[in-house]
Amino acid sequence: MKSKDIIGLYKDYVMPTYFTTPLAIVRGKGTYVWDAEGNKYLDFFPGWAVSGIGHCHPEVVKAIKYQAGKLIHVSNNYFSEQQGTLAKEIVSNAFPGKVFFCNSGAEANEVAIKLARKYGNPERNEVITMERSFHGRTIATVTATGQKKFQKGFEPLPAGFATVPFNDFAALERAITAKTAAIMLEPVQGEGGVNVADVQYLTAVRKICTEKNILLIFDEVQSGMGRTGKMFAYQNLAIVPDILTLAKSLGGGFPIGATLAKASIADTLGPGTHGTTFGGSPLACAAGLAVFKAIKKEKLLKNAVVLGAYLQKKLNELKKKHSVIREVRGVGLMLGVELTTEGKKIYEECLKKGLLINCTQENVLRIMPPITVTKSEIDKAISILDKVLDA
Repeated sequence: MKSKDIIGLYKDYVMPTYFTTPLAIVRGKGTYVWDAEGNKYLDFFPGWAVSGIGHCHPEVVKAIKYQAGKLIHVSNNYFSEQQGTLAKEIVSNAFPGKVFFCNSGAEANEVAIKLARKYGNPERNEVITMERSFHGRTIATVTATGQKKFQKGFEPLPAGFATVPFNDFAALERAITAKTAAIMLEPVQGEGGVNVADVQYLTAVRKICTEKNILLIFDEVQSGMGRTGKMFAYQNLAIVPDILTLAKSLGGGFPIGATLAKASIADTLGPGTHGTTFGGSPLACAAGLAVFKAIKKEKLLKNAVVLGAYLQKKLNELKKKHSVIREVRGVGLMLGVELTTEGKKIYEECLKKGLLINCTQENVLRIMPPITVTKSEIDKAISILDKVLDA
C-alpha cells in the first residue's frame, strides 16, 4: 500500500484528532524509520519518546515474541510473574514503594490524582500543578495540565485544581491552602517547551510538602527511563517524590503506564478503589523488563550523558551561527531549541531532508533522539538542521 492510500484510509475512517504530517511510516529500526515508498528518515523524536531505546529494539522484540507465544493477557484478579517482577524492577531503580500498572501516561497520572485525593480526603482534595505542564488528555489530567489550549471546548472542568507559574516558589507557597493534597509537576517539562526545574526550587517544594504532609508527585512520563542520563530525571536532583508516574519509553514501543507510590501511602488505594482491564498484562510487562535489561546491558545511561552533552554542544554551535536560535536548554537527550520565530517551517523543511523532530509552543524545536543514538547520527542531524537554518 502506498502512502496516499494509507493517508486516504485515515481521511475516511479515523477521527481527525491529530495535527498530522503527510508521512506514512511502515518500518523502524534503531534511530531510523522508512515510509511506504522506502524513503529513510533519521528519527530524533521517536513517538514522543515512546521508542526511547530505538525502534524495534532486539531485546524488546525478543521478549514480546516469546511472551506472545506463552500468555498475552491475564486478569488482574489473578497473579502474573511478569507484573510482579517489573514492579520489583521499578522499585529497585527508584524508591521503596508499590506500583500500579496501566496503559498510558494519562492513566498513570489519573492514578496519582486519585491516590492523592483518597489519601487527603475528606479535608484535603486539591492538587496544585504548573503552568505549561502537560499531564494527559482525560478530563482530569487535561484540567491538571497548565495550558488553556488543551482545555478549550471541554468545560465545565472538574474542580480541585490550581495552577501556578513553574519554578516560582513564592507563587506556589501562596497557592497552598488547608485543602491542598498534592503538588504535581514534571522535573523537565516536555510539551511545555523543555523547561528544566531549578534545583533550589524543587528542594524548597520537597521541604514544604514534607512539613505540611502534602504529597509530591513527579510526572516522568516523558523524562523517565534514562532520557536525562539517570533512570529517572529526579535522580539528577537528589530529591525523592512521594509518587512517580511513568509511561512512554517504559514499554520500548509497547503501551504501558505505571504509578509508583511510597510504601507508606500506596495501600491507600485498596481493593475496588481503582482498576484497569489491560494494565500490567504479561505482554506489556515483558516489554518493560526488556527495556530495563537493554538500558543496563548496553550502558545507555552513560550514552545519554555523553551523547546528550555532545548534542547540546553541537546545538550551541548552531546558536552561535544562526541568530534565529535564542536558547538551547534541557538535560541529557531531552533538549529544546527556542527560536526567535515560529518553528513550523523549520520542522517541515527538516522532514523534507529526512530528519524527524518536533515543534512545541510554536517556537521550540524538541529534539529527543533515542538514548541508543550515535555520534555519527547526531552529526547527520545537525548537518540537516544547519542546512535548513541556512535556507
